[in-house]
Amino acid sequence: MSAILCLFMLLWWQPAQAADDIELSEEDVACQTCHDGKDHLVKKTEAGETVSLMISTKDFLASMHNETSCTDCHEDIDEKNHGKVEVPMESKRAYRMSYQDSCTTCHKKNVAKYKDSVHAMLVSDGSDKAPTCSDCHNSHTQLSIKVVEPIANVPCANCHKKIFEAYAQDVHGLERVAKGKSAPICADCHQSHAIQAASLGSALKDSCLTCHKDAAAKHEDWLPNSGRHFESISCPVCHAPDAQRRVNLRMVDAVGGAQLLEKKGVPQFERLTQAADDGNTSLNERELRSFLKEFNLENVDNKAILNGRLEVRSGVSAHQLAEKEKALKDCKICHQAGATPFQSVVLTMAGPDGRAMRHGVEKEVLNSLTAMGTMRGFYAIGSTRIKMLDYLLVLVVLGVLCVPIAHLTANQLFKGRREKLKAQRQAAQTAAEK
Repeated sequence: MSAILCLFMLLWWQPAQAADDIELSEEDVACQTCHDGKDHLVKKTEAGETVSLMISTKDFLASMHNETSCTDCHEDIDEKNHGKVEVPMESKRAYRMSYQDSCTTCHKKNVAKYKDSVHAMLVSDGSDKAPTCSDCHNSHTQLSIKVVEPIANVPCANCHKKIFEAYAQDVHGLERVAKGKSAPICADCHQSHAIQAASLGSALKDSCLTCHKDAAAKHEDWLPNSGRHFESISCPVCHAPDAQRRVNLRMVDAVGGAQLLEKKGVPQFERLTQAADDGNTSLNERELRSFLKEFNLENVDNKAILNGRLEVRSGVSAHQLAEKEKALKDCKICHQAGATPFQSVVLTMAGPDGRAMRHGVEKEVLNSLTAMGTMRGFYAIGSTRIKMLDYLLVLVVLGVLCVPIAHLTANQLFKGRREKLKAQRQAAQTAAEK
């Protein structure tokens, strides 16, 4: 045991010792002669922004890029003119964008994942707010992901401030503060580079089950038809007890069940919903059928149907998860007439980047018999009552009861007739025998 402990300490100490021994090259020392410790070294962009050009040598040597030379990333710098000739800078954003390709040299896999993410799609669409590499990673001070930093340093908080404030106070955020890395942070659920829209598919539910592997089995012990609940209800619906809820009718392919994405450059959802909605507020039963009919006429390869799903109304609510003891377990919250979660209904289609496009739907659609042909997998007993089905059920029950009642009634009505005929047959038989 002592030998193993010594070996472990040796392996642990060597990388740290090696990092301490790293020194800047002569060329990098020349760069840092101007860039280290000079707070006044700033640059004005054409957009009027002030950019600090100060880089701490100490912080750089402690970073993951400490063996990277300045010119490995700043290839465009002319040693003869650098610092002597004014080089125009359009804006901070433009400057960051110009160095995107530098990251690809060393981080090919992560860059490839990023290019398929919702962030990269927003950048390609011209968004000036969607994050690039340097918005999340400071190339001069980037530490190892193994270093547990305070949750306030997570770069996601820069853009998603309200959501991050909610997370910091929920069961995961509080545990993260108390126990360090034992509780999930943003990248554990949403990934760090291949980030997809939160409303797309079942990735977030799958993330929950990655950590809570026994959740399905535990729910089966007390929750009837737990499999159907897992399919049709998002986790925060029950685990964020104070959240507002709604029914989300997601447009999916009738054959495979995959969510339908609107084609880039071919806007259909907003155009067709506005055309179908006479009041431009929410679709009623007739207008919803009209919308689906027109949509399917324009998309013969993918017939759209609606897949109902109960969810919380906002991303902030989804990050206000409580302790499991406070999770909702009262069936009456959903399974009763006029249940609150079914008072708000939206129709949703995924845009080209996966982000949800929504349009209001009247809540009475959930109680429509004709809507059942297009809305599959969502029927809450006791709440989404389809009156026509109730009437048909009553007719079926009455029909079943009428058969024995009619039989017994007819039996009593014709009892005397049967006995008379029986007596006549017996008399005839007796006469024949004599």
